[in-house]
Amino acid sequence: MKAYYSDRFVLPLPPGHRFPVEKYELLRSRVSKSEPGIQLLEPESLTDEILSLAHDPSYVFRFARGDLSQQEIRRIGFPWSAELVERSRRSAGATVGACIAALQEGVGVNLAGGTHHAYRDHAEGYCCFNDAMIASKLLQRDYGVRSVAVIDLDVHQGNGTAAMAQDDPSIFTLSIHGAANYPFRKEQSDLDIELADGTADAAYLDVLNRALETLEQSFVPDLVIYLAGADPFVGDRLGRLALSKEGLAARDRRVFQFAKDRGLPVAVAMAGGYGRNIADTVDIHFSTVQIAQESHLLRKRLQY
Repeated sequence: MKAYYSDRFVLPLPPGHRFPVEKYELLRSRVSKSEPGIQLLEPESLTDEILSLAHDPSYVFRFARGDLSQQEIRRIGFPWSAELVERSRRSAGATVGACIAALQEGVGVNLAGGTHHAYRDHAEGYCCFNDAMIASKLLQRDYGVRSVAVIDLDVHQGNGTAAMAQDDPSIFTLSIHGAANYPFRKEQSDLDIELADGTADAAYLDVLNRALETLEQSFVPDLVIYLAGADPFVGDRLGRLALSKEGLAARDRRVFQFAKDRGLPVAVAMAGGYGRNIADTVDIHFSTVQIAQESHLLRKRLQY
């Protein structure tokens, strides 16, 4: 299985910044040491032309050159830098790579990504380019993909994705997220399910099962892009839900089983994770990668 990483492109942050950027290097290191069957690859840096398949070209131009107002920079949550631009191009490129791998092999992984708060014309919430939308548009243009389902199980609604896909019947957006959590002004996905603070494993998995049933009844995708956020975890600083690691693993298995049963390629991005203990976040992301690998190997065995 192919897994794409972009942590070599360092995102410089001031001391004490709350975004746990180090989780990406920790995750790649753990995959490298523990999963020799996974091929680790560095993604391409996406060009302005590819980014503009989903984003306003003027926004891409201004962001790439740092021509942003202080208000726009505050909305991102990161200080602007040339390194941020390159990291953002590579992280989105990793989701493109994972999607192409999924078309070829059934499953592909981005060890980062899930930048679902980015809108067509602006960045916000640590998200500069919307990787799922960029990948969807590129695969539709160049790889014969007609329809994409984005299954977003980050604890925060993918507001940018929802807004960008709102008038596009070829992209179905499903989001299960905390009702009282960021973003406080929600957009309209094709299917939104809001959860109360403290929602735990059993209730969450029941909601997920019903959401996947609705997706199947409503839409026929050629590709699934899965945002497997670690932030519904009970120990997450920003999550407000109460899923266990076992519950999150069951969530991942349910999504991969859904895709496998229907013969759908699935690309997964890690999305958010802000554990009080960063080791917990890495554990959860690593479990997602392992479950993706299990699905990949099972698909290969079923081909013979």
